[in-house]
Formats: sequence, C-alpha cells, structure tokens
Amino acid sequence: MNIELETLSRPELEKLKADVEKALKTIDSRRRAEAKRAAEKAAKEFGFSLEEVVTATDSKTSKGAPKYANPADPSQTWTGRGRKPNWVIEALDSGKSIDDLAI
Repeated sequence: MNIELETLSRPELEKLKADVEKALKTIDSRRRAEAKRAAEKAAKEFGFSLEEVVTATDSKTSKGAPKYANPADPSQTWTGRGRKPNWVIEALDSGKSIDDLAI
C-alpha cells in the first residue's frame, strides 16, 4: 500500500489520520481480547480462573504495612524494612527521631 501523502489535502490527511487511529484502537482491542483468552486458557490448565491468578498475593513479595510516613508528604511511606528512603534520612539528619515519623 503506497499512499502519496504529499498529494493529499489537509482534510484528506486528517481523515487518514483518524482512520489510522481507529484501526489501531481496533487492533489493540482485538489483541487484548486474544491475550485475555490465552491467559484464561493457561490459568484453566492449572486449575484456576484468571481472576484467581490475578488477585492472588504472594506472601514473599508482600511489602508489608507502612509504619512510617513523611510528615511533609504523607503519601510517601516506608515499612521500616530495606533501605531507608531519602526523606527518612533527611528527617533523621535534621534531628527528628524515627518515632516522629511513625504512623
């Protein structure tokens, strides 16, 4: 398929662009449905529904409940495990105790 873009008018190019966007959405939707069917089939082979597989939690990968929060930005939390976030280090360096950051 060869389209001479230089010969098309602006309205023709805009229509072509809209048609391409629509075709891409259709392809994405079709491929997503195919992927879902394949995932459902794979889960069924192991005796699970796709929902069970997707919502399952692995206790080894669980981060745990946050114990500390950044006073300046409460959306930043830390479980107390692993490397200290920069905001914890900065708070401790400024004289706060770890108890000051407890939730």
